[in-house]
Amino acid sequence: MGTRRETPIQIKTPGQLAAMREAGLVVSHTLDVLTDAIEPGISTADLDAIAAREIRAAGAVPSFKGYHGYPATICTSVNDQIVHGIPSPSTRLAAGDLISIDCGAILGGWHGDAARTVGVGPISDELAGLLRACERALWRGLAMARPGRRLTDISHAVELSARASGRYGIGSEMHMDPPVPNYGRAGRGPLLVEGMALAIEPMLVLGRPQTRLLDDDWTVVSADGTWSAHFEHTVAITASGPWVLTAGDGGSSGFERLRAEGAAGPAPAGRPHPQPVPTGAGPVVETGTVAAQRSGS
Repeated sequence: MGTRRETPIQIKTPGQLAAMREAGLVVSHTLDVLTDAIEPGISTADLDAIAAREIRAAGAVPSFKGYHGYPATICTSVNDQIVHGIPSPSTRLAAGDLISIDCGAILGGWHGDAARTVGVGPISDELAGLLRACERALWRGLAMARPGRRLTDISHAVELSARASGRYGIGSEMHMDPPVPNYGRAGRGPLLVEGMALAIEPMLVLGRPQTRLLDDDWTVVSADGTWSAHFEHTVAITASGPWVLTAGDGGSSGFERLRAEGAAGPAPAGRPHPQPVPTGAGPVVETGTVAAQRSGS
């Protein structure tokens, strides 16, 4: 077992959170534009160019480009690529594909970071279920980002939601020290207090949880070739509850969906509980002010 010094979680002022919100809105807008642009035949390099245009038009700069040599503005992970896929002119989307887009932007020295997975045209019921399960797990984790909770209450909520949804391997990363995966026991870790900001990003795979790193030293794929989903938001902990800095409406519609759903419900018949995807699969793109360092990389 290795050891590491824990860095206190930074507490931000209301003004600093408001500045982060402006960066988050740049990310939210960029992801909306990219989502609208996704269609069969478009290349991931085309999407990267669109992202660079939108981020810079807003007066911001990409968080990811150049970080530890990362060559692009966004991460584009297609099908069995779980995270950190590098955009390429040779990677063209086909009908029925899945693509995860991870986007970060710096505005006024503050960072926003979010990701979503999108189907290219109509997708199968199985893949649609995967996307729903992953996004629901994210929102159940976000709902725990409240003063008085413990850090791993978020982790536990993500895991419980994924388990209730079906047989999915679970992987995750969180920004900010101390490192906590999005699975595990509740009630551990630092107390959450007003002014903290976290980036939460569960990842689910259809098959086994094992992963491997491609030769580019960035792209993490499922070891068995099964497809994956990845969703992320940056959330601020406030006295009135979680404020999703990278959602256009601050998270109100996402939390409303949770309230409408009620309990996640039991796992489908015959589907065993998932196993965690190990962290530490490869380098992770840093986003800076949200956290001192991304964990699990």
